[in-house]
Amino acid sequence: QVRLVESGGGSVQAGGSLRLSCAVSGYTNSNYCMGWFRQAPGKEREGVAAIDSDGSTNYADSVKGRFTISKDNAKNTLYLQMNSLKPEDTAMYYCAAVFARCYYSDYGRALYWGQGTQVTVSS
Repeated sequence: QVRLVESGGGSVQAGGSLRLSCAVSGYTNSNYCMGWFRQAPGKEREGVAAIDSDGSTNYADSVKGRFTISKDNAKNTLYLQMNSLKPEDTAMYYCAAVFARCYYSDYGRALYWGQGTQVTVSS
């Protein structure tokens, strides 16, 4: 059974930083695309970033230059380093694995999603 478990969310003031983690278990193939998406209260889900098996990355314009996606294949863990956080980054953040197309907005077709971790940024 494949499981994705996010951690690292919390509350931070604007301008602060957080690092999210997503631990993957039960999926033995290491050649797949992973990513993050988020959903704020009352808003639609929004893709944030994706990283392919070769390490190539892509980001939503709203987070480009502030967020960095990375992964540790040995630990089967995906990360999202979030710097210069803004109140509008407040959302539940989810990781997703095995994208059909490795693009940040394509999380909807990913095979597996995690349960999410809450990020709250206060002004």
